[in-house]
Amino acid sequence: MSNRRRRSSTRIRSFTFTGGRTRSRHPLMVQTLVSTADPGHDPPENLMPESQDIYLLCRETRSVAEVSAELKIPLGVTQVLLSDLAELGLVYIHPTITGNSPSENQVLERALRGLERLFQ
Repeated sequence: MSNRRRRSSTRIRSFTFTGGRTRSRHPLMVQTLVSTADPGHDPPENLMPESQDIYLLCRETRSVAEVSAELKIPLGVTQVLLSDLAELGLVYIHPTITGNSPSENQVLERALRGLERLFQ
């Protein structure tokens, strides 16, 4: 298969993973952590193979970027599939510190001070 043809089929295939959707229902950033809601269970058999792979990979807490890179799925597709799994209650999306609120800034500042003390 030629390079051009392979790239083309990848685009079409990614589109089919998400049913044409390009945005997730949940705010998922590259650093957002996700994990399987119940790691003791196998993924439901009615999930797409890619979603089953995500479910299995997320038995250990991982970032959205790690899931995307590990499974070689484009980031946007990974975000949509993770969001779908979260809607089904299969994946837990951990709160992400963005540094946009005063309380988050305080947590980040404390962490920074702690790191500075470690390396002095």
